[in-house]
Amino acid sequence: MDEQRGPGGGPPGRWRPGRPPRYGPPGWSRPAHEGDGAGGAAGDDGENRRPRWPWRSTVLLTAFVLAGSDFAEHAQEGERIALDPFGRILLFLSGAILLWRKDHPVPVVFGTVAAVLLYAGAGYPYGPVFLTVAVACLSAVVSGHRHAAWAAMTALWAGHVLIAHVLYRWLPPSGDQAPSWNQEIVIATWVVALVAVSELARARREQWARERAERARAARRRADEERLRIARELHDVLAHSISVINVQAGVGLALLDSDPEQARSALTTIKDKSKEALGEVRQVLDTLRAPGAAPRAPAPGLDRLPELVEQAASAGLTVTVEGEPPHLPPGADLAAFRILQEALTNVVRHSGSREARVRIERGEGRLRLRVDDDGPATGADAGGSGNGLAGMRERAAALDGTIEAGPRPGGGFRVLAVLPIETEEDR
Repeated sequence: MDEQRGPGGGPPGRWRPGRPPRYGPPGWSRPAHEGDGAGGAAGDDGENRRPRWPWRSTVLLTAFVLAGSDFAEHAQEGERIALDPFGRILLFLSGAILLWRKDHPVPVVFGTVAAVLLYAGAGYPYGPVFLTVAVACLSAVVSGHRHAAWAAMTALWAGHVLIAHVLYRWLPPSGDQAPSWNQEIVIATWVVALVAVSELARARREQWARERAERARAARRRADEERLRIARELHDVLAHSISVINVQAGVGLALLDSDPEQARSALTTIKDKSKEALGEVRQVLDTLRAPGAAPRAPAPGLDRLPELVEQAASAGLTVTVEGEPPHLPPGADLAAFRILQEALTNVVRHSGSREARVRIERGEGRLRLRVDDDGPATGADAGGSGNGLAGMRERAAALDGTIEAGPRPGGGFRVLAVLPIETEEDR
């Protein structure tokens, strides 16, 4: 695992290994322990979490509000009262409170509304101060506090109506008249549009979150499928090879003194089979070391069935093959080969019969593979994992096929695989 970094571990906004990629506008999909450029980093457990200070955007917005209000003062000279230190303090506070908008969105949105209403009630010129309310409302809605944002916007509009149509007689500037209701309709429209934009941003953020979660699930699913595929390959390669080696080792030990030449032949078979198994294992492991790279050797298929029959013969099993193996797509060809390999391996390991029959039939878009032996079961174990039948069923299920395995009515055991595939000749 990546090492957690403490307060001195570097800028919090810098990407570090082990973190998922981000999608969407910067800052919306950040983990809780990241800031807006100046916040400190904290451990992943959240115990040392620091407040997230979006100070850059807050400073820029506050400066814009202060400067824009100066221009508004000149444009509305004679209509509204001039800015004094108290008015500038209200402008500054309405912007500075936005520093807490990510950690405390509800108090911030109500705080900005209160500051703006106090500013308007004091008779100061209208201007960009309302942008602070817009930013606070957007932050509250996006963070999930929708009803609080709606209530704050309703309070803003109701407070403005109260000031403009009821309290204006006692509030500065003196001699002010009530505005027309058309102006209130415009303000109400502005408030509704602000809430709608905030809701749209919230919906988009939730969509990004769902897409990220779906991508993560898909990545985990692909990783699980790849691990399962590699586990099946390793099981099939090792189970077959080790079963043959186990049988030949027993033959070699039994004939070591009485028939040294036969024992030598068994040891030669063990050497060849172990070399072949190592090659196949290396091929599987190469896909782990270089994912996505083309394999160095072709995957085994039904064209290697004669080799499989010869290997079974070296283990003392006589295999009779009926039917011609068709040319299949690589994935289906590998699955068919591994199913036959595992079925014959089970005969070598668990059956008292020294004969097996393989029948291959093709028709109606289906490939039928049948392996029969006359038994009986020996109950012996050649070191297998017990996952052979499960692996065969998984391979068949990957092609929407089926596996039937069980005792035959006349004795012995049968494995029947039906794979709905399209052969290369049918394309």
